[in-house]
Amino acid sequence: MGRMPALYIPHGGGPWPWMPDGPFGGRDVWGQLQDYLAGLPAQLPEPKAILCVTAHWEAPVVTVGSAAKPGMLYDYGGFPPHTYEVVWPAPGSPELARRVRELLSGAGVPNNEDPARGFDHGTFVPLAVAWPNAEVPTVQLSLVRGLDPATHLTIGRALAPLRDEGVLIIGSGMSFHDLRGYRTAAGAQHAEAFDAWMQHAVAQPQAERDDALWAWSRAPSARAAHPREEHLLPLMVVAGAAGDDVGRVPFSERVLGTRVSAVQFG
Repeated sequence: MGRMPALYIPHGGGPWPWMPDGPFGGRDVWGQLQDYLAGLPAQLPEPKAILCVTAHWEAPVVTVGSAAKPGMLYDYGGFPPHTYEVVWPAPGSPELARRVRELLSGAGVPNNEDPARGFDHGTFVPLAVAWPNAEVPTVQLSLVRGLDPATHLTIGRALAPLRDEGVLIIGSGMSFHDLRGYRTAAGAQHAEAFDAWMQHAVAQPQAERDDALWAWSRAPSARAAHPREEHLLPLMVVAGAAGDDVGRVPFSERVLGTRVSAVQFG
């Protein structure tokens, strides 16, 4: 098996795939994102397992989910009752969790594991669209509290060998995440400015890319696009794992009126 790509993907808002009707759901809102996610398996090598860095889990040290059969964590509120009954029953992989901890420890990165935490919507929402049969073993990885970009680049560099072991590393977030900015003219302008910077940054050689991502808050419209950066930090892990691979943008569309993009390395 050749080297797997590494992806930073938008996971959308709440449990959108299970709300096809109404102002929050439907193909007019999510159709292009749904098509991109659903098309991933046909465009990628078949992964042995998926390691998903989710924007919705922050821990004191980077923490890996180690359950053999992860449950579900409905970490959203105010949605229809049926969205709290969604099940995406992908198996976990204690073996991959151990390997993640081995690589992190070998790089001197403090780490932990959580055998109880279920899949949050940063994981199960996009992956249920991409892999609806839930056949690929999937392991979640947290962010580190404080959201330091250099820390997350280091985590990604430590985990890079997984790409040569058949593991697809996915960072799940949103390239624009100001909830008050969606569907506004100002939000659209800020999203375009920040997205243009991001697309340029990920296409640079590794050293220049790392410098740009480390200093992301100096980018145009940075804090307007990310008042809090938890939905951007999965990109840092993915970029750290990218090594010499140059990033490209396989998806870039307007979602809720603002530009949202995905990034692929390799």
